[in-house]
Amino acid sequence: MASADRCVPVCTSDTQNTFIWFFAHPFRGSGNCLKSEYNRMAHREQIMTSSSMSLIAFLFIFGGAIVGMLLRRALPVSHLRDDSRDVIKLATGLVGTMSALVLGLLVASAKGFYDAQTTEMTQISANIIFLDRALARYGPETKEAREALRHSSQRILDQSWSKKGASRLEPSSISGNVVYDKVQALTPNDDSQRLIKSQALSMVQNIGQTHMLMYEQSTLSVSTPLLTTMVFWLTVTFVIWGLLASPNATVIATMFAAALSASGAIFLILEMYSPYDGIIRVSDAPIRAALAHLGH
Repeated sequence: MASADRCVPVCTSDTQNTFIWFFAHPFRGSGNCLKSEYNRMAHREQIMTSSSMSLIAFLFIFGGAIVGMLLRRALPVSHLRDDSRDVIKLATGLVGTMSALVLGLLVASAKGFYDAQTTEMTQISANIIFLDRALARYGPETKEAREALRHSSQRILDQSWSKKGASRLEPSSISGNVVYDKVQALTPNDDSQRLIKSQALSMVQNIGQTHMLMYEQSTLSVSTPLLTTMVFWLTVTFVIWGLLASPNATVIATMFAAALSASGAIFLILEMYSPYDGIIRVSDAPIRAALAHLGH
């Protein structure tokens, strides 16, 4: 006999219900299975935080400058004459330019991802308010549906901005298609109520689709090969800079500041790819504003 916790997708003849993810659990009898799998994913993600990865990048980059300074002392003087220095500078310019381009692309990509999450959360919050207003216009018989909507919205807030440090979007909400079923169960008495019911069902669908999109986007991360290649290029650049510069306090401080700036950019990139976990978080103001307006 199959276990009750086995992950089995729900099959339904109502195609609309397949889109109501925001207000429905997407698997039947899979709560424990889904939760444990999600915890495993969270554990793997926490092995290397943005702070540790940016620190490692800093050690590699600044370490490259120190290695370059040591090589300068070990190499024969003839290797650093004017003709050799010109070739080295050309190579440095090429690698440095590639590093700057990749770093700029990664920052732009991370910022676009962060902005998309912010926009989608704002859109969901606006749709929740509009749905509550539509149900209020329908009549007092939508009281249970509005309460379910408030409960679902509060759960989204608790999941995304948890005080326990486990903030993240999760592919689960209240058990069952509660809001959808409450709206679907309404019996319109006239054309106006029929129109409101149709619009409400459509809004529930839209909210569910947007939230599922946000969840799928939250599984994305920065390209590890691209990030590794960029750190390697930066390290090579700093090795060459250390090779060309006579070591002194000013040069070392400059190299330190430059390496810190580059690793800081990497930290920002990684933080913006984790908009619900790190220091740079998507604002919860829209969903809190929506909750404040629900039921009025």
